[in-house]
Amino acid sequence: MSAAVILVVEDEAAIREMLSLALVRAGFSVIEAADAQEAQTCIFERLPALVLLDWMLPGSSGLDLARRLKRETLTKEIPIIMLTAKTEEADKIRGLEVGADDYVTKPFSPRELIARIRAVLRRAAPTSEAEYIEVNALKLYPAEHRVTVETQDVHIGPTEFRLLHFFMTHRDRVYSRNQVLDQVWGGNVYIEERTVDVHIRRLRKALAEHGYDSLVQTVRGVGYRFSAKLG
Repeated sequence: MSAAVILVVEDEAAIREMLSLALVRAGFSVIEAADAQEAQTCIFERLPALVLLDWMLPGSSGLDLARRLKRETLTKEIPIIMLTAKTEEADKIRGLEVGADDYVTKPFSPRELIARIRAVLRRAAPTSEAEYIEVNALKLYPAEHRVTVETQDVHIGPTEFRLLHFFMTHRDRVYSRNQVLDQVWGGNVYIEERTVDVHIRRLRKALAEHGYDSLVQTVRGVGYRFSAKLG
């Protein structure tokens, strides 16, 4: 199984480097971001298993980012651990109330942080890391960011992966382009509706190599539907 991906959102480069080094040594894969905007770009490219989020960020705060992540369908199940120098009980409660799963006060030891991360991932595993989703012989593995048909890997990009994940968990219902945009890209991102068509074509092309492109159906004048039946 692939290493769990941790997104580290920290504006201080030295702390970010220290955290990344400790996480890699502990067997995790790491993505780094220096602010909330960069973090959202990283998440758009690849969903992490957990977000390690500094409270004090330039521009939009870590608290604001946590609130947005917990509001969006695509990211609401991703566990968040807040990192902060704030020690007041009221501040900790604010962090937990917006959806943070744990709270680590600076300064902290890397060993303690790794232990906290593993504990949160264990608690989150039943809901955020189901082993796989299956339709016929098409399987999508959320935790491993992988799609297979029988024993063969289906090679798709990160956006097509998220699109397929959404469709496989919302079968046999018609969605408009705008609804797909909100669910897959998030309500805070401005993207033209026709962008959905481009990624639908790419998804179908990847599935066509394995005979599964017919699962993604166009409903003329309305939008798209994912059928659980081949043919």
